Amino acid sequence: MSNMRAELLMRERRVLEAGFIEVVVWKLPAPLSGSTHSLKYRLAYVVDSRCVLRYDNEAGKGDHRHAGTRQMPYVFVSVDQLLDDFLADVAAWKED
Repeated sequence: MSNMRAELLMRERRVLEAGFIEVVVWKLPAPLSGSTHSLKYRLAYVVDSRCVLRYDNEAGKGDHRHAGTRQMPYVFVSVDQLLDDFLADVAAWKED
């Protein structure tokens, strides 16, 4: 087992006209249980103090996304694809 610590790759918060988005991505020394990659992430869209959209990977649960009260699996490809998918979902949510 490596003694390497997690490395913060990205932390950003953007205020939007309605709410805000927050993106946090860490590089881990080893994959979390349930994931095949060595990243830990959470991307959230918050409106009126309520998280309406979230992508994350928890130990044991693996990659998934939440839209409202629904939780669905998410297929992680890359950080760039994760950001593209999340921002597309934010745009779609804002249109509804």
